[in-house]
Amino acid sequence: MLMKAYAKINISLDVVGKREDGYHLLKMIMQNIDLYDVVKVEKRKEGITIGCDKAYVPLDERNIAYKAARLFLDIYNIDGGVEIYINKNIPVAAGLAGGSTDAAAVLKCMRDIYEVDASDEELMALGLKIGADVPYCILGGTALCEGIGEVIAPLKSFKDKILVLVKPNFGVSTKEVYKALNIEKIYKHPETEKLIAYMEVNDLVSVSRNMKNVLENVTIRNNTVIKKIKTKMINLNALGSLMSGSGPSVFGFFDDMLTAQRCYEELKKDYNEVFITRTI
Repeated sequence: MLMKAYAKINISLDVVGKREDGYHLLKMIMQNIDLYDVVKVEKRKEGITIGCDKAYVPLDERNIAYKAARLFLDIYNIDGGVEIYINKNIPVAAGLAGGSTDAAAVLKCMRDIYEVDASDEELMALGLKIGADVPYCILGGTALCEGIGEVIAPLKSFKDKILVLVKPNFGVSTKEVYKALNIEKIYKHPETEKLIAYMEVNDLVSVSRNMKNVLENVTIRNNTVIKKIKTKMINLNALGSLMSGSGPSVFGFFDDMLTAQRCYEELKKDYNEVFITRTI
């Protein structure tokens, strides 16, 4: 079975508290974009094997797609295995849920090929065991995610918005970013409800001007190139620009394809991984 596994961006990301176990409590607006990996899952008599077209992707139990397959087989007592192959287009360690979306696709494919009667909600609960972004990736679309990422409320679709996305030539560890975050020093939080209201009336200009990600301060501190990309996007007529997730990817919204194309071409001179895409 083949499935497209879509990347996500954060239109906002707020940290509103911390649990006793160390997990941060979040409030964020997530949005799928039309940039995807293709995940192929086939039944096997036993075991789990993973293949990928990119050499830097781990092909063992370190891979979150492997963890998803292992968990599915164990939880549903399946006497069998799977072979997984990933065509990787989403940059890794980029704040785009590239690994989580592959894991979500594996869970959905395995439900179908093994004909397991499991709802999306059950798969989301399963996905949470391996990654906070996995439940959202199972649901997809436009959503408000709270808790550690598991409390998900679908929002009115914000599809067909043009964006340019840049992944600088390095990765970022989500774990390290959260470790370095001091909640006491977050002085300006996103106005999430206001953003949702703008999204509901399709006001891209107001959304773009009010986007906020509180993790930017932490990631930019060690990687000033992120700020440089944001500034360049604004100078190239982006309506607004934001880092996605824990970074280092940066995106900017545009109100027409020609302006977006010019921005894409300028950024392509300095960075290898630049994409022009849309929300879906």
